[in-house]
Amino acid sequence: MAHSEFLAEAKARGFIFQCTDEAALDEQLRAGPISGYIGFDCTAHSLHVGNLVQIMLLRLLQKHGHRPIALMGGGTTRVGDPSGRDEVRQMLTDDKIAANMQGIKRNLEAFIRFGAGPADAIQLNNADWLDRLGYIDMLREVGPHFTINRMLTFDSVRLRLDRESPLTFLEFNYMILQSYDFRELSRRHGALLQMGGSDQWGNIVSGIDLTRRTDAKQLFGLTTPLITTASGAKMGKSVKGALWLSPDLLSPYEYWQFWRNTEDADVGKFLRLFTDLPLDEIARLEILQGAELNEAKKILATAATTLCHGQAAADQAAETARQTFEAGLHADTLPHFELDATELAAGIPAFTLLVRAGMAASNGEARRLIRGGGAKFNDTPITDEAHIINAPGKLSAGKKLHKMIRTP
Repeated sequence: MAHSEFLAEAKARGFIFQCTDEAALDEQLRAGPISGYIGFDCTAHSLHVGNLVQIMLLRLLQKHGHRPIALMGGGTTRVGDPSGRDEVRQMLTDDKIAANMQGIKRNLEAFIRFGAGPADAIQLNNADWLDRLGYIDMLREVGPHFTINRMLTFDSVRLRLDRESPLTFLEFNYMILQSYDFRELSRRHGALLQMGGSDQWGNIVSGIDLTRRTDAKQLFGLTTPLITTASGAKMGKSVKGALWLSPDLLSPYEYWQFWRNTEDADVGKFLRLFTDLPLDEIARLEILQGAELNEAKKILATAATTLCHGQAAADQAAETARQTFEAGLHADTLPHFELDATELAAGIPAFTLLVRAGMAASNGEARRLIRGGGAKFNDTPITDEAHIINAPGKLSAGKKLHKMIRTP
């Protein structure tokens, strides 16, 4: 039974999957503030809902007086983490990596407080030390502490080999570089804890082992479970792909709607993981049924959207949803899709427009939606797959996905 406030709440909210020497970590946490880090490779200029468990864990660490470190992978992004992937990552330019880093920092600032105080988060970039390494010298110093035999047993490597998917030697070095990061953060900033998703376990324990061997110092690792929905879908995916945290990639309204559409069985789990609501309040909400459970979903949607986009955006999203679904209005704040006026006037098949507006993944899916009676224009069912839309209005896919078709 954990006694430190951080571990106790992390367990109660469902954040912990694996932990190295939990009793010793608990003792360190109770002895005083520690620094813990999570790494974010800079492969896109926004994080997405799939990153939220890690972000919320950093937020929880800070809540209990400890210092979060957000480590930007300015160096390791140039290599590529093979964990959880079946293909080689696309190589990015240094300018693109730097731009992505700034976007990720903006995402994180919504959830954790950066500054110079003892519990304020700091952002670091592993390129600061990795770029200056003489690679041969580093391999001579660090390489003898890694065996190929052991590296091949970790899921990040073994699964790629089992699927006969390419694993480049460049990617194979990722584990060594991440281990080096942990030791470097321990030396430079006193970091004792590395956290990450369950697919990072091998990389984390390798860093702990390296530091024990070279510095005779104990470090700790903690991983979070893979989050799936009650129906088994991977958390954070939609028709359009990743559910981004940046409002320029996904509107606050669409973000709110994602949480509002949570499956009944997931309401309690998502309230614990993705909001700051007290656990006793969550226990009350998750047992509600019927219309009352829908109110709990709205509470989840507003709380989650407030964390990511602020209270004003969350309240506006909730009001837009109320007007659209409860009052039957065409709210001005609905997400919109713009078309050239001449193109729209000439007419576009409804199934094509559904795909172009990101409301269906393919023409076939759009046609099936129309055949099943799930597509509407200005709240009137579209009954013909060849139906032509030639004027602005509200396009609907199912009961919960709506967009205003507009011209500039």
